[in-house]
Amino acid sequence: MHGFLLTEERNSQINYGAMPLGRPIWNSSCRLCRSGMTTGMDLRHARTFVTVAELGTVSRAAVRLHIAQPALSRQIRDLEEELDLKLFDRVGRRLVLTGEGEQLLGDCRALLNCASAIGERAQQLRRGDAGILKVAASPQFIEGTLSGFLDRHTQRYPNVRVKVIEAIAWSDTLGMLERGEIHLGQNLLGVVQPDDARFANRPLEVVDLLAACHTPLLLGKSGAIEIAHLATQPLLVLDTSFLSRRTFDAACRLAGIEANVVFESRTPHTLLAMAESGHGVAIVPSAVRIDRYPLHIVRVTDGGKPLREHLAVFWDKRRSLPSYATAFCDMLAEYVREVFPISRPSEP
Repeated sequence: MHGFLLTEERNSQINYGAMPLGRPIWNSSCRLCRSGMTTGMDLRHARTFVTVAELGTVSRAAVRLHIAQPALSRQIRDLEEELDLKLFDRVGRRLVLTGEGEQLLGDCRALLNCASAIGERAQQLRRGDAGILKVAASPQFIEGTLSGFLDRHTQRYPNVRVKVIEAIAWSDTLGMLERGEIHLGQNLLGVVQPDDARFANRPLEVVDLLAACHTPLLLGKSGAIEIAHLATQPLLVLDTSFLSRRTFDAACRLAGIEANVVFESRTPHTLLAMAESGHGVAIVPSAVRIDRYPLHIVRVTDGGKPLREHLAVFWDKRRSLPSYATAFCDMLAEYVREVFPISRPSEP
């Protein structure tokens, strides 16, 4: 027998979507299956293993999984006995994966995703255009775009409940996609490398980099400013976890200039508030609403070309995407074409 038999008991407290409980799942593609292991593995044990590996302690994992610590510890011991492998070492008060545990972590995640995907697929077949759609987006995209879009979507799909989750950086969205906690994640297209086959995307509109300052004298009145001319200005920028910041830094390097960064933040509105108070020039994406601030706005250019990136919506290709999620992407793309850019250069 070459498959890997997984079973889930009916009294499990862990939610694996709408997967039929108590039925076996075979995943012949994972390394555990190819090794010839023939025993049944409880999906609860796989979920417990992954959660402990991510959180590092039994107590935190027990809180997330809503089970008692002794029961959770017993599941880990049972799994180690079942696999005949030591999965964790105790380092101080934390549990750290062994080498073998590191290698099995990805397989267990894949198995759980497979189980959840089966449940989601069954739900999709049963319910059609009804269900819960989980979408992660940046605070500025929620404010400038989703807040106006959701009413339109609800009017067309009243039986789809959209749950919006705030994600500050791509690392937050990436983790939720990998764990199957969301269907869709919004960010700039360039955050995913072209050779990364895990994710599909729906490109939206372009996002320009804008410079905003409390006085027009610093930026001029042409509607655009070359990045080289910004070098001497005190700059208020997003931190390097943002692709727009990395794009700005790369343009500075190519232009042979060193930006005068005086303040970094993970929140564009913090930069705009600082600029409003006269502390410098805020560099923010055009997806951010700036109209609430009495600031002069120009487009940042390099050699006359705007510094810009495409916005996109991402999903995990390994998971079945509900039909209402595809419809959401189509409607969102149409809406974004109507309203973008959220912020534009000031009138001369």
